Amino acid sequence: MDRFEDFSSMSAEERQEWTAQAAGLSPEQRELLRQGGGLPLEVADSMIDNVIGTYALPIGVVRGMVVNGKEYLVPMVCEEPWVVSCAEKGADLAAQCGGFHATYTGSIMISQIQITQVTSPHVACLKILEHKREILELANQADPVLVSLGGGAFDVEAKPLDTEVGSMVITQLLVNTKDAMGANAVNTMAEKVAPLLAQITGGKAYLRILSNLAVHRLARVRVSVSREVLGGSAVVDGVLAAHAFAWNDPFRACTSNKGTMNGASPVACATGNDIRALEAGAHAYASRSGVYRPITCWERTASGDLEGMIELPMAVGIVGGTTRTHPMAGLLLRMMHVESAAELGMVIAATGLAENLWTLRTLATGGLQAEFVPSLERRQET
Repeated sequence: MDRFEDFSSMSAEERQEWTAQAAGLSPEQRELLRQGGGLPLEVADSMIDNVIGTYALPIGVVRGMVVNGKEYLVPMVCEEPWVVSCAEKGADLAAQCGGFHATYTGSIMISQIQITQVTSPHVACLKILEHKREILELANQADPVLVSLGGGAFDVEAKPLDTEVGSMVITQLLVNTKDAMGANAVNTMAEKVAPLLAQITGGKAYLRILSNLAVHRLARVRVSVSREVLGGSAVVDGVLAAHAFAWNDPFRACTSNKGTMNGASPVACATGNDIRALEAGAHAYASRSGVYRPITCWERTASGDLEGMIELPMAVGIVGGTTRTHPMAGLLLRMMHVESAAELGMVIAATGLAENLWTLRTLATGGLQAEFVPSLERRQET
């Protein structure tokens, strides 16, 4: 019996105990895991508006996710069958061939300030850049704690924008948010500098808000899988044909990307990160060429093996927000043993690539229904 079937044949309580031992959870943490939700009503009431209760979803775990030589237990919160199994089987293929190799460009967020009613927008952009030091000093007054940790606003960009309601100037602050996702910090900075920008340009400040298209905060992951591990040259052919379909057809690309985010989003959810921001950034990034494309790419090596990669905006954090307030999110984050937002982002992206790898392999060799429906029916019967 292979390790997937062995784990699936355990009861949920046995899998819970196995995971607690593998992750080194304390007795208190194990008890929280057993509680099935871990969110007291009073905590929920402090998180969002108009609370009337809580809503639980299953937590699955991917074993054997190897990223940059380190093996992870990866929690996934989702409601869809097969998602966890696809990610784990994709991770297993990768692990047999050395695992995933990942880099991270840095925890840089973009904060945007919209200035309208500007007479000379191009000249106004130059004026903004002339006041760069003053703008940065003012922005960093909004979050001295972040600055003390080595983060904060460090650069200013300005661009004219011609629109149907007239010309405007968009100022962008580049902010190092360190191990936080950083939405609150960059929004506060935008609001802090908006009056100064209006004064510099002679215009009127309107929107002051972050961008979820985090192009300076990319997780890049690659993997090589031998054709023998994958199942033969015909399977490589099938994966590449499936990828070519998605690359040239936005209807297929949309579903392919949804499948990739089946891997990434549940990990973000489990760790208390903003899955709407993550998915919005992913789909916008997939369209950056002007054509909607897959967020993964698959190629054949000279030796006939399969290579793939993903490049994904990854605005996630391990401090603040829901990671701090939700007890279960904090527990699952600790279970992963990640030490930075960069490390978490790389694992999330690797899980998305693992999901896409196994999904394409399965589609190329018979289909998801044929592989997973029988096992789902067996579980439901028992």
